Amino acid sequence: MSLAPLHFDADLIRRHDRPGPRYTSYPTAVQFNAGFDEQGYRRAALLSNDRPARPLSAYLHVPFCAQPCFYCGCNKVITRNPQHIQDYLQRLHLEIELQGSLFEQRRELRQVHFGGGTPTCLSNVQMAAVLEELQRNFSVAQDNECSIEVDPRTLQPGTLASLARMGFNRLSLGVQDLDPAVQKAVNRVQSTEQIAATVEEARALGFRSISFDLIYGLPLQTPDSFKHTLEQVIQMRPDRVCTYAYAHLPTLLRTQRAIREDQLPTAEARLKLLSLSVQQLSSAGYDYLGMDHFALPTDELAIAARAGRMHRNFQGYSTHLECDLIGIGVSAIGAVGDCYIQNHKQLHEYYAELDRGRLPVERGLTLTMDDIIRREIIQDIMCRGEVLPARIEAGYALDFDSYFADELQQLQTLTQDGLLDQCDGERIQVSAKGRALLRTIAMVFDAHLRTQQEPSQYSKVI
Repeated sequence: MSLAPLHFDADLIRRHDRPGPRYTSYPTAVQFNAGFDEQGYRRAALLSNDRPARPLSAYLHVPFCAQPCFYCGCNKVITRNPQHIQDYLQRLHLEIELQGSLFEQRRELRQVHFGGGTPTCLSNVQMAAVLEELQRNFSVAQDNECSIEVDPRTLQPGTLASLARMGFNRLSLGVQDLDPAVQKAVNRVQSTEQIAATVEEARALGFRSISFDLIYGLPLQTPDSFKHTLEQVIQMRPDRVCTYAYAHLPTLLRTQRAIREDQLPTAEARLKLLSLSVQQLSSAGYDYLGMDHFALPTDELAIAARAGRMHRNFQGYSTHLECDLIGIGVSAIGAVGDCYIQNHKQLHEYYAELDRGRLPVERGLTLTMDDIIRREIIQDIMCRGEVLPARIEAGYALDFDSYFADELQQLQTLTQDGLLDQCDGERIQVSAKGRALLRTIAMVFDAHLRTQQEPSQYSKVI
């Protein structure tokens, strides 16, 4: 399939920039509830085994960091005590064993991702032990995708080589910004030379994909400074670049209270920063995939996007739409069958459940049929930029025009504004201008937003 190229329209974005979900799931995590427990997860896993050919993906959360980055909204624990890490790994091994017992051994584990926190705070021996535990309890595919988030500041000599020998083949680097003043303001000081050396070594070791995370909207960022960051990033030529909008939510995220609000860019400046990202990365040959993701045309994610096989899950865009996702570790989220599952977010609760021999499920959600239908439509918008009503009608035995009469009425306004090229019984097609506002379009189909009391818990779409 051919996605419409992105056309950046600042006036249109201004009019439609409001708080909304990022749709790494539908329904979103706001709808998860404590009524969904360990037994609910066990039922979901058992039912999912009725499709033994359906593969698995695993996300493992390592929450530890040596120091806080002030912008970060991840579940993290600041520590330099190696015993804290060892205590956690003891429970992580227990959880891997419990999780492995839920799924048929015929089901291949095709994708593994380590996130955090800082997963490379683990020693080579500790990381190898976790991978061995996965091998013992799952049928890990020989050609599996194995990725890890790395912090160039804390990489030890030989770590990347050890990761490559263990089977890791993808790296994600938290770059955020390369301007020294911005780095100091958010407490993440790292040199361009450190990052470039990491990229150079990874390429020499044969890592097949390298991804950079950037953030726009950070304190002291200016169009000139961010333009220079983008120029340096393009010189290093990562396979993927994610340009996330900084969401300043200090009432929810304590570490963000260290950021001076008077140093944050204005809404107008944020738009300029986003525009720069689009212009420079597109000019450098990157494909815009949707939301904040860019990739070189040769990257597997760009290839999947063109083929209509790109998927969106709790880690963002992915090539593995066919997988059930297992979340392992404190706060980790999984998606198995028609259920979402989240582990306890506090370490002491996570430890206590595992010490009792129980899966550490804190909350989750079983999707209704309406949720499932809307999830598919939102996935189509976020990943393919189009919805085919006839396909939804055939899959769910409904009349699209009747079922979504209110939504189609709302879409007419977006069509008049130019966010959609087509909106009729044959196709709902996102326009080049609308590709910057996928969240806005998807929100039309979000039934839970109509009754939600606190939209402020979401960041603005831009």
